[in-house]
Amino acid sequence: MTLDRITVKGLRARGRHGVLPAERELGQEFVVDATLFVDTRRAAAGDDLSCTVHYGELSEALVKVVEGEPVNLIETLAQRLADVCLDSELVREVEVSVHKPAAPIPLPFDDVIVTIRRSR
Repeated sequence: MTLDRITVKGLRARGRHGVLPAERELGQEFVVDATLFVDTRRAAAGDDLSCTVHYGELSEALVKVVEGEPVNLIETLAQRLADVCLDSELVREVEVSVHKPAAPIPLPFDDVIVTIRRSR
């Protein structure tokens, strides 16, 4: 069966993640993209929000993780975000990207992105 996708893209929140003391002290903006792989047919047939993922509530939960307990690696942050997405039994698989556009790299760059994909 082919699964449908629900994507929240460009969700912004301030966090204190990183290995450098300045990153922990000052914090910085992180950007999250989350794509949930779900079967939305039942929700669509009944026009029923309870049969799908409420992306507003999901977004609030993801922001709490970014604003919450600091971690050293954005890989760890991405895993925590994926775990939140997989809390819903409706989600079969998730792809999460964490962008760190202000990463402490002393060279010109556009973005640092870690993307993970997890499934049940």
